[in-house]
Amino acid sequence: MTVFRLDRRSKTVKIPHSWRQMALIALLGLLTPLFAACGGAPVSQGTTPPTAVINAPTMPPGAATVNPIAPSPTVIAENPTPDPMPTPVPPSPTAAPVELTFPLRLPQPEHGVVAHLYYTDRERVLTLTEIAGYTWVRQQIQWKDIEGPEPGDYKWGELDNIVDDVAARNLNLLISIVKAPSFYNPTNGLPRDPVTMGNFVEAMVRRYGTKIKAIEIWNEQNLAVENGGRVTVEDAGHYVEILVECYKRIKAVEPRIFVLAGAPSSSGVDEPSLAVSDERYYRAMYEYKGGLIKDYFDAQAVHPGGAANPPDTLWPEKPSYIQGCKPAPDRCWNDHPTHYFRHVENVRKFMVEEGVGDHQIWITEFGWATPNNTPGYEFGNYVSLEQQRDYIITAMKRIDELYRTPEGEPWVGVAFLWNMNFAVLWGAQGNPDHEQASFGILNPDWSPRPSFLAIQSYLAERKRR
Repeated sequence: MTVFRLDRRSKTVKIPHSWRQMALIALLGLLTPLFAACGGAPVSQGTTPPTAVINAPTMPPGAATVNPIAPSPTVIAENPTPDPMPTPVPPSPTAAPVELTFPLRLPQPEHGVVAHLYYTDRERVLTLTEIAGYTWVRQQIQWKDIEGPEPGDYKWGELDNIVDDVAARNLNLLISIVKAPSFYNPTNGLPRDPVTMGNFVEAMVRRYGTKIKAIEIWNEQNLAVENGGRVTVEDAGHYVEILVECYKRIKAVEPRIFVLAGAPSSSGVDEPSLAVSDERYYRAMYEYKGGLIKDYFDAQAVHPGGAANPPDTLWPEKPSYIQGCKPAPDRCWNDHPTHYFRHVENVRKFMVEEGVGDHQIWITEFGWATPNNTPGYEFGNYVSLEQQRDYIITAMKRIDELYRTPEGEPWVGVAFLWNMNFAVLWGAQGNPDHEQASFGILNPDWSPRPSFLAIQSYLAERKRR
């Protein structure tokens, strides 16, 4: 095994370049037969917001009645023998060379979408992803469903098909990892021993190679729900130890894969049973052991909230007012910066102040809920489908045009909209108005929402430019 040391100060590694850009130009005319394939089911306004855990069916249809809010079962392969872990297939020798530096950066912002690809009409989801013009897909996986019942016993199951199908479309795949097996943490939070997660990510990279282009190490780790029910600012140090171990193990096998520090939830709450505020958590991560983290991640994942606030507003200098909202238009998910998309600018400020401004931000979830039936997401009731469309496009333009250094270099690498197809999943479960569905850009019958059509137009024009 060749170990590549990527020194953040000087060293580079020359390797063949295997990245390919998607050549598809989405045509609106392609949408009609594809969206109509499900028939004329009534259009329902579903809902889907950025959340700590994506709860959606992960077992095969027909195997059982699926409760979308229940933990997904472990996927067991037909052959109980653990799958082999082949080394990655080397890139084509005709590929142009590329110079890898630390940290890995993208020369221009790119756009992707969060999708659920387990046990669904994956071909349709990926076709719609291409038609929309996206070049990246983010899929979250639950580690506990892959490793077990004994440590080191990997049952990759449906993930094999997901990785292969995304790669066959020449789409770039980001994998986000959550939920440790119970033998590493009884509450499925972060593993107690960083080596155990290092073993898992190494096995995954050996199996799939650069079919996976980026790996996000955990999700919203500043929330108690992601840490077994309790979280303190000191836990940020333990997270850094896990990130460092995973970074080393991934890069030793395949240095071209982007390694992302997991996105803390945008939160101003400091209560051990709920959360640590994201600013305190970011700063604790960056300051742990004198800045250990600075040599062991490529990009910082961020989840800027939006609530019902337009993406060009930000508290306190340019607050949003939600007319008709109680208790008052200026006190409805709009009286703290973490309720705003532009909070990503504050995170960028934290990073520069802590000496990691050379690392890009990847926005791995952003979006706006629309009317829904889920307590806690009532802000979606103040966002129409047309407003959702306008907010998404305005945010994409900010990323492309404004989020740059004084030298003109982008400080956002990839931005992933939350989400593509959760309304379809929740509609099939009889709850098309769930909050996760409301964030989607498709209706439960697969038909496009206004946001889908606007994204398609924007990305097609962007590609022409």
